Amino acid sequence: MTRYILTFYCLVFFTPGWTQEIRPRTSPLDVISMRYKESYVKLTYSQPYKNGREIFGKLIPFGKEWSPGANEATEITLTKDLTFKGFLVKAGTYSIFTIPDKEKWTVIVNKDVGLWGSYNYNQKQDLIRFDVPVQSTGNLIYEPLTMKFDQRNDVADLLIMWDRTKISIPIKFIN
Repeated sequence: MTRYILTFYCLVFFTPGWTQEIRPRTSPLDVISMRYKESYVKLTYSQPYKNGREIFGKLIPFGKEWSPGANEATEITLTKDLTFKGFLVKAGTYSIFTIPDKEKWTVIVNKDVGLWGSYNYNQKQDLIRFDVPVQSTGNLIYEPLTMKFDQRNDVADLLIMWDRTKISIPIKFIN
């Protein structure tokens, strides 16, 4: 009987999977959402932190596809059709990619989902692409990558802010 207890004790306390400490992600998951009448929009992304690094042009190179965030690709789910900067997007779930540059970013809504960052980005899956200007946040520094919806009834802006950079993506609900 002692042998069985000792065997059980060894299995429970010395099995590597059971003894590992669960640590929080260094880039925590965040979810933002908004609603207008029967429409609901949810965006899921991970928040990397600046941590003293030079972000745009260095950590995030100019001219290359990037899923804004860390870890899994940023995904947006729409329960009803809406427009992004005048382009129709049907209800569904999509990945969001960008191509940052100094003066403007190209925003991409892509049909491929369940991706890890932009490593397997496939341009053939792009639904829409459009450019938005880069704005400065002035003296305000966003330490974590921050996204939020600035909603005004049936219109909203998806704001993406990190370090001293901000972009605004115009959204309109269709009812």
